[in-house]
Order: sequence, then C-alpha cells, then structure tokens
Amino acid sequence: MLDVELRHLIALAAVADEGSFGRAAALLGYTQSTVSQQIAALEKAVGGAVFDRPGGPKPVRITPLGAVVLTHGRDLLARADAMATAVDRFKAGDGRVDIGTFQSVSNALLPSVVRWLRDEHPGCDIRLFEEETDRPQIQDLDLMFFDGRVDGDVEHRKLLDDPYLLVARTGTFPEGPVRTAQLDGVPMVAHPAICDQARMEQALARRGVRPHVVCRTAGNETVLSMVRAGLGSAILPRLAVSGADIDSDESLRVHELEPALPPREIFLLWQTGRTHSPLAARAIEIAVEAAGRIGGRS
Repeated sequence: MLDVELRHLIALAAVADEGSFGRAAALLGYTQSTVSQQIAALEKAVGGAVFDRPGGPKPVRITPLGAVVLTHGRDLLARADAMATAVDRFKAGDGRVDIGTFQSVSNALLPSVVRWLRDEHPGCDIRLFEEETDRPQIQDLDLMFFDGRVDGDVEHRKLLDDPYLLVARTGTFPEGPVRTAQLDGVPMVAHPAICDQARMEQALARRGVRPHVVCRTAGNETVLSMVRAGLGSAILPRLAVSGADIDSDESLRVHELEPALPPREIFLLWQTGRTHSPLAARAIEIAVEAAGRIGGRS
C-alpha cells in the first residue's frame, strides 16, 4: 500500500466518475495509455483489480476492492486538496502569527499592526499574549514586543525611543516643563520596579532624585486613577500617556521633564535563526512602519 500515489487515486476517481478510460483521459488532460498505466500501478499496489473491463462500448465497472479504495482515496484526495489550499494561503500570508506584547504597546502600537495585517490578510490568525515581566519567554512565539534587550539567542529590531513624561494632578506643578530635581521626595505612583521602570528609577537616583513611591501597580489605568485621586504623580512613557487620552482630562496635566530622562527603548524580538512565515515577516515590516509614524509624532 505504500506504493499508492495521489496520481493513482486521481485516475481511479476520474475513471469511476466518467465510466471509461478515454473520457477520464480527456478530463485529466492525459493520454488514454497514461490513465491505463496509472490504474495498472494502483492495482499492483492494492493486490487486485479495481475495475471490471467488459470491453467495447460498455462502461467499466468498479470492483468491490475498487470501491473500498475509492472511498478512502476520495478522502485522501480531499485532505491533499485542503493541505494544498492551506499551504497556498500560508504562502500568501493567511497563516498564524503568535505575538508577545505588553500593555502600552498593546494600547498604542499593536492595534495599528493588527488592523493593517487583517486588512491585507483577512483570513490570517493573529494570537496575542500580553505579559509584564523582566524575563520574557519567546520560545513559543513568532515575535515579541519588549522594552529592552534580552540575553541569549534573540535578535533585536529597535522600533522607537519612548520618552518619559510626568503626569500630575492639575495645579500640582506650574504649567510647562518640570525639573527632575523637583521630584525628590515627591509622592509617586509607579509601575513595579522591573523592565525599564527599574532603569528609569536608577537614572533618577544617579541624579540624586528619589521620589517617595506610595503605590506600585502594573496597570496604566490604575496608575492614572491614583494620580487623579491625589495619591501622587507618575512618570510614564509617552506610549502609556498617548494611549490614555489624557488631553481630554481636565484633572490631569502632562509635563516634559528637564533634563529629560533616557528614553525607554521599544524592541521587536525573535529567536535567532528562526525562519519567519510570510505573515510574521510582514508583521515585522508593518511594526517598523507603524512605530516610525508614532516616533515621528513624538
């Protein structure tokens, strides 16, 4: 049975449907002798005749063995067609891509990437996995957005610099830029001290500035809610601020910092040596362009 090939099954189905070797040959675009050779090879592989051949103008009749082979053969041909269609769709970009992300990218950058991909490839399967961690695991992912470089066999594509801004209740500071020295000892709502948050706080400490952190939370909305409530101010990356529509909130003010802190760096990561699917490769191109547009507005 290992000698049965799809071309044998195609010939079998054509002869069964058309009732003759000649009409099957015309349907398939073969010569009649080619169809006969395919059926002969199939009969050798299955160990018996698949057609009775009465001769003359009478149609050929499928044998009981041929009927068994045809039933399973049609199933195999349908699966082969489905596989061919899936491969064609994959090559066209309608495959699956698994993307790791974190909340400010999810809110401000990734929606553009997802819309763009789905506009180009409506049948694509996009899976997103959001996690706030300083030890990203990318082994099972095609791509990952992350605010920093990662050790190991990981390739990095820098997308943009994400500068830090001060968000405070209206009236807490005068309008305009705020000097970082003014933040020493000031009540502050902050993200957990992982990823770039830790690097930002270290940059403040090197300037002798140590805000009084009164709350740590991973949620951007929770940070802003606590600022609105008057618990403290917050230093947030621009992406987190732009995704929160603060400009329409009269209770909050956004201030530039002087001198500016080193910006957070946003990277796109993937495993070294990984062969990208067409969809993942296109996602990288789109992410780079979308990030460029955001960076140009900064």
